[in-house]
Amino acid sequence: MKRLIPLLLGIAVIAILAYLLSPSQIFKVARKDGQPSIVLYTSADDEFAKLVIDEFTKDTGIAVKLVGDTEATKTTGLVARLKAESKKPQCDLWWSSEPFGTIDLANADILMPDGIGNLVDPNWPRDLVATDKSWVGFASRARVIAYASDRIDNPPTTLRDFAQPQWKGRIGMARPQFGTTRGHMGILAARWGLPQFERWLTMLKNNNIRLYDGNASVVRAIAMGEIDLGLTDTDDVWAGQRNSWKVDCVYESFDSPMTLETLKSQGPTLLPNTVAIIKDGPNNINAIHLAKFLLSPRVEQLLAESTSRNIPANPELKDLFNTLAPESLTTPNPNRINDQSIYPNFSDAYRSIPDALDSCDRILGP
Repeated sequence: MKRLIPLLLGIAVIAILAYLLSPSQIFKVARKDGQPSIVLYTSADDEFAKLVIDEFTKDTGIAVKLVGDTEATKTTGLVARLKAESKKPQCDLWWSSEPFGTIDLANADILMPDGIGNLVDPNWPRDLVATDKSWVGFASRARVIAYASDRIDNPPTTLRDFAQPQWKGRIGMARPQFGTTRGHMGILAARWGLPQFERWLTMLKNNNIRLYDGNASVVRAIAMGEIDLGLTDTDDVWAGQRNSWKVDCVYESFDSPMTLETLKSQGPTLLPNTVAIIKDGPNNINAIHLAKFLLSPRVEQLLAESTSRNIPANPELKDLFNTLAPESLTTPNPNRINDQSIYPNFSDAYRSIPDALDSCDRILGP
């Protein structure tokens, strides 16, 4: 019995510490110390999230607790966590590095309807404001074809050409189950239709495409000579260039509206960050303050001038948009249909994601 007492005391101490260090207790302590605070779940890279949050706290005195996720499971893991916490939310504000997890949360009734759409300029791009005004998109990145600038002189500028036999054994992309690649697959399935999307996947499979744990790993693989071409995001290419890696990228080009090609290219694919207030979150007032700050011209300019070089959505930053956006979106292009949105149809793409991922699993493997 005497031997059991120290053991039982140890177990009790561990249990008490685990309770006190649980997220709910940490958040309670943060709110009782007299300083206003907010809990932010974000899949944005830590470097850029902290850059913005430090400015917000400096301006307002409101402390922000950041909760992030890993590079490989970005967004997906946090979305699952928010769903698990839906009956007793621990998060106040959601900042995602892409739109599809946010649409998923809106459909699951986890975001506050009418919570955020009224915070932006009436001329904000209509495709970046949810119909129920539960979320708003801002500060986009683009999906691109990255390539080895020391080995490739004429990289392909369409996904159709990316999948041609001449690149066999030399192409790669991130695993499609997570991150922006997941949403990109939904966009393509919605745009081309599932049969043609599966045809494209088969072309990739036949060309021995390599799958990596995240977009940054794709760029690294190009720099290290494992592959010559890869699908990734602009910010990962810029990061590789800061490392003095010999990598560059091209945006998807526009096919002629008269083309007979089935895997038609409709120009650059822009993916915005998104922000939303959590329904029944502990601190909606401070969440509104932070959401308004994230959507301000100041923050979009901060992200545009950062090493991420995000493309702003705010109408006040048109000159900066013209500087950072692909040229095919800022100058007249005979192949771009009049009034064609510069953003994909995110709702259609979201609905296509489950079938697209089933096709990826079946054709490309895990």
